[in-house]
Amino acid sequence: MSSFKLVLSATWLAAIAIFSVSPNANAQSVTKGVKNIVLVHGAFADGSSYAKIIPILQAKGYNVIAVQNPLTALEDDVAATKRAIALMDGPVLLVGHSYGGMVITEAGNDPKVVGLLYICALVPSDGQSVGDVTSAFPPAPGSAEIRPDAEGFLSLTPKGINSFFAQDLPAPERKVVFATQVPWATRATTTKISNAAWKIKPSWYIVGTDDHMVPVALARAESKMIKATTIELNSSHIPMVSQPKKVADFIVAAATTL
Repeated sequence: MSSFKLVLSATWLAAIAIFSVSPNANAQSVTKGVKNIVLVHGAFADGSSYAKIIPILQAKGYNVIAVQNPLTALEDDVAATKRAIALMDGPVLLVGHSYGGMVITEAGNDPKVVGLLYICALVPSDGQSVGDVTSAFPPAPGSAEIRPDAEGFLSLTPKGINSFFAQDLPAPERKVVFATQVPWATRATTTKISNAAWKIKPSWYIVGTDDHMVPVALARAESKMIKATTIELNSSHIPMVSQPKKVADFIVAAATTL
């Protein structure tokens, strides 16, 4: 074999060795509870909503997937979440933020899901839509900043992001949140879920006490309805971005009990 081939073979072997190492090789090992966590984002967002949470959970040894919901229909988002659940090698803690609470309440009926954790989320009961969940309370201030486009998709204005959605983030981060928002199909707000998984599975809830998208009174009523283990954080609608460690610690505490 020529020296060139020897060098090339050595290079490929080194590359194989690098890519064979798990990205969590230096992480702790989960010894108690559920090790698989699926994170579901809400409207006007994508999986990067959890970018600050994921490394914390991975460092503790958890297998984590952040779903990329298309936000084109509730059925589509449930299907995307169930595909992520299917990739996990055992029981799953399913986490949902905002409209993601609708998604996990339906997708949580998957037999691999053993617990549900809601973050500033909408929580439907059997046969309810987004509109049904929110109708019992006065509209949140942020709802006035939602705008439809010609194709029937909804987006938040800059004021909506800056004043009501992410007001506790620094200005540069708020600009990123605005720039990366994913339009939300209007029809997703009217589709009803079938059976609420929280009725048969344990639940946790994070209330953001400065949340102007899901009213605090609604969040508290929901957490009481589902008998959730609950904490309250002095945060905007997105505590997983503004207070990632506190949210990650709560997720770990829930996973440990399952």
